[in-house]
Amino acid sequence: MEEKMIDLQPFTDKVESLKAAIGSVIVGQEKSVDLVLATILARGHVLIEGVPGVAKTLLAKMIARLIDADFSRIQFTPDLMPSDVLGTSVFDMKTSEFSFHAGPVFADIVLVDEVNRAPAKTQSALFEVMEERQATIDGTRHLMSEVYTILATQNPIEQEGTYKLPEAQLDRFMMKISIPYPTLDEEIEILNRHNLNARLTKVDDVKPVLTKAELIEMFDYVDKVYIETTLIRYIATVIQQTRDSKAVFLGASPRASVALLQSSKAMAMLHGREFVTPEDIKTVAPYVLQHRLLLTAEAEMEGHTPLKVIQRLIEKVEVPK
Repeated sequence: MEEKMIDLQPFTDKVESLKAAIGSVIVGQEKSVDLVLATILARGHVLIEGVPGVAKTLLAKMIARLIDADFSRIQFTPDLMPSDVLGTSVFDMKTSEFSFHAGPVFADIVLVDEVNRAPAKTQSALFEVMEERQATIDGTRHLMSEVYTILATQNPIEQEGTYKLPEAQLDRFMMKISIPYPTLDEEIEILNRHNLNARLTKVDDVKPVLTKAELIEMFDYVDKVYIETTLIRYIATVIQQTRDSKAVFLGASPRASVALLQSSKAMAMLHGREFVTPEDIKTVAPYVLQHRLLLTAEAEMEGHTPLKVIQRLIEKVEVPK
């Protein structure tokens, strides 16, 4: 245990700078911010869900702005084609050769806005790039950077003009985070900021606080976070419960257990610890698992939701001492 100790002070200072910058633009949402940061540090992609106007896109843009890396935004629409996302090969009359013109998916941080508005054909363009951080186009493999991250948003209420995300794609998101409405006090603070325009910080005015090299260094920090074998067994048991539950038709995959492990380590670091506690696992588990489970028809008819089922399953598993 001693030799696994790491100095988290440089990391802690950077995290505080990130949170302070986000707080200068976005009111509240501290838990959502922690979950998004944990996902990025665990080298995962995140799906941010919420009704219009709760700052889903603003949160994604802010985080992308604070990391000094290439950023692109793709607005998914029903008429978007895979080539609009990945890029296409164009014939050059001068050289009589095809040259590849990269699409917006080729960046370090990619914001996919309203991901459920594009049909399955276009959504499938993200399958390979999300899982393997590479894109194979016309037989040529194009590698993404080490910090490659997709931040996707979707509106859970509106059904017209939307397409259900395939389970295979949902499974590629490390976490699904729901942005709630602000509290009364937060709403008042939002109104005060808009009323006193001098206190309203614009996203474009925010300067990056983290370089790509520093983010890659943080990835290494996460890998060094210590987790006891009893907690690894605890994670595996929670995952097994999702497969054995009578309320669940499709349980969590091994990819989910790895995501739970990595995001727990990242959450421990965000709290200034170099070791994982059961509380870290219980904090991230609902967001790692809720979008990966399919409930039985009977469970849905009884009013159960994946989130409620997961919370009940976690409570059934004995926490290691």
